[in-house]
Amino acid sequence: EFMQASWDIEEVQAKGIQHLASFVKDGSAFPYLLTCTEVITLAMKTHTDSLDLQVEGCTLLLEILSQALEQGVMMALDESAASCLLHTVRKHSENEEFLSMICTLLMMVSASEVAAENLRKVGIIPDLLSILRRFLHNDKICFSCCAVLWSLAVSENNADQAVLESAVPVTSAVLQKHLHDGVVAESACSALWALTLQGCLTASDYEPTAALLLDALRMNSERAVLVKNGCLALASLVRLSETAALAILLDSKGSGVELIKDEYHLHFNEPGVAEALCLLMNEMVQYDEVMLNMRSQKMEKLLSEIKFQFPFS
Repeated sequence: EFMQASWDIEEVQAKGIQHLASFVKDGSAFPYLLTCTEVITLAMKTHTDSLDLQVEGCTLLLEILSQALEQGVMMALDESAASCLLHTVRKHSENEEFLSMICTLLMMVSASEVAAENLRKVGIIPDLLSILRRFLHNDKICFSCCAVLWSLAVSENNADQAVLESAVPVTSAVLQKHLHDGVVAESACSALWALTLQGCLTASDYEPTAALLLDALRMNSERAVLVKNGCLALASLVRLSETAALAILLDSKGSGVELIKDEYHLHFNEPGVAEALCLLMNEMVQYDEVMLNMRSQKMEKLLSEIKFQFPFS
């Protein structure tokens, strides 16, 4: 009430946020802090020129969200709060350190379907792409923004088709730049999978994207989630075009079929990986030439192994 009574006075908002932050360590205060998120985001929007207030507000929201996720509480920010966060992002779009923090916040917020939909409604995707282009070198920003893109792209609402299409080259650039960073590469692979599912790639994207995903699998073969999502992205590509299937077979860095075998043997206890690999192979055998090649490489043997390993799946 104290904050709401004096929206226009920056010092009141700053003191209010600081006082709320003092309750973060008190577990019994958590349910009450959850009701304060709108007040915090509105204070940030009203005083966007004050970087200190933005940082303190963002830090407090991160604390509240972290506690919420730990306790299994899904915190869905409404459209007004999403708009406030977007306003803040635009105002401080050059401040790399602050953007790193607020992109982490957006990633945590977008875990909620409702919040993800509200972020999509207020038009945050072009801003995310702009941030990625500008700070392609920043692993933390790339990780967070790709995770938000994934959350927004998996939505069944395709109203942003043209905007999502423009996300393909940027996401590919992130993956190319951070191929050796498993955490970022995993996030970028997930985003590319969502974009392929939504049909955002053009015919000229199929071959280079397939090659890039194969590179990500080779360089991060121990990461089960990356392997699973990378294979799901490849399966979506192959479903769209035989070009992608041939790109997997004839990749200049080695046979994609051998890679599939290697990945299965590395993760033979992971049903999610096995399922993704089966889905990819199922898409590949839809093309006669590809199927003959796979047969010559004795893929039946691998399929029998998988069937034996997961008889009830």
